Amino acid sequence: MNKTELKLFLDEKVNIYNNTNFIETDPIQIPHLFTLKEDIEIAGFLVATIAWGNRKSIITNGNRLVELMGNSPYDFVMNFSEEHVGSLSNFVHRTFNNEDLGYFLKSLQNIYKNHEGLESLFSKHAEKNSMQPAIHQFKKTFFELPHPPRTQKHISDPLKNSAAKRINMFLRWMVRNDAAGVDFGIWKSISPSKLSCPLDVHSGNVARKLKLLKRKQNDSKALMELDKSLRKLDPNDPVKYDFALFGLGVFERF
Repeated sequence: MNKTELKLFLDEKVNIYNNTNFIETDPIQIPHLFTLKEDIEIAGFLVATIAWGNRKSIITNGNRLVELMGNSPYDFVMNFSEEHVGSLSNFVHRTFNNEDLGYFLKSLQNIYKNHEGLESLFSKHAEKNSMQPAIHQFKKTFFELPHPPRTQKHISDPLKNSAAKRINMFLRWMVRNDAAGVDFGIWKSISPSKLSCPLDVHSGNVARKLKLLKRKQNDSKALMELDKSLRKLDPNDPVKYDFALFGLGVFERF
């Protein structure tokens, strides 16, 4: 396919998958339970953090997370203290356990109390064409409190060659704003043009078959290459093509 044909093909796939039917089988359904901005942010961030492995398991444990927080994530975070730690004792998703969750809740509380919230923290360090330096700075702030060393592995760092798939997915949820009803678009201070595609096995394999990506590893260098390709197709909203790449890979076995 030439560039025009490829764009038409991918735009068609975006239209197929970027609609509310997508929510039924995706972890984004968890933050969609809420209407308060901070509830959406916190639920979205925590669910994105555990978004690896079986999607059904991610959704099940995402719902458990919300229940542990009394279905009021922001209120729970802002009032979180040591006395609540025991209530987390049975939570585990793969290698993310109750100890990790406890620190995540403390750190989120610190971010809302001392850093003006998640949106402010990410937007402060956003660069002209990339959110990847902002993710790096976010990780530094997120772990500024005393924490278990093991917990650091649950947030990726693009400046250490990670594609940071889960945080890029979270940013897509918060920043993209269209009429489709999937992504929230509640972060107005960041332009969708700065977003990067959540790069994983499925989207990476499809991108290579479509010649959007040559690099074999799914790392930060591959992400930069894919960003460049997708921004040629739509410089204002490049990560809408995440729906096409993901849908082709997961639902169509492309």
